[in-house]
Amino acid sequence: MVFTETKLKGAFIIDLEPIQDERGFFARTWCKKEFEAHGLNPNLVQCNTSFNRKKGTLRGMHYQTAPYEEAKLIRCTMGAIYDVIIDIRKKSKAYMQWFACELTAENRKMLYVPEGFAHGFQTLEDNTEVFYQMSESYYPEYSRGLRWDDPAIAIKWPCQDIIISQHDNNLKYYHD
Repeated sequence: MVFTETKLKGAFIIDLEPIQDERGFFARTWCKKEFEAHGLNPNLVQCNTSFNRKKGTLRGMHYQTAPYEEAKLIRCTMGAIYDVIIDIRKKSKAYMQWFACELTAENRKMLYVPEGFAHGFQTLEDNTEVFYQMSESYYPEYSRGLRWDDPAIAIKWPCQDIIISQHDNNLKYYHD
């Protein structure tokens, strides 16, 4: 795996290093030792899948508060997403800044999201599936979110026809 730190400290794009032959390829997508060597949280306690029928589906911007903050490793296994993270660490120089990248089944890139970040995505194709690995279990009472369209953050979403849940559409703005 090749780890490339994003402009938001602690968040990484991870590229696979496929070993190819006539059958196809083999690539490692997880290695505790490599994650530890890059200072990333190597503890995985939960995996989730999100299937999204329509292009433009937006999920986010979600996070968990202390003491159950979670690191996430995100990979698109079918279709394509515009994956977005927001640094919500109050002591960070990048506080409330966002970063986005395209994760697709074709490019096989992964995004490592450290604790203290909100995360969300928008699908770029119909029938898109996203696989998440998390460092913490889900605790609904510690689950929070930020508005996807908050002008204080000003995320530039690629699809204007947005499909969003009522829950996500009712999240608070940053200054609420």
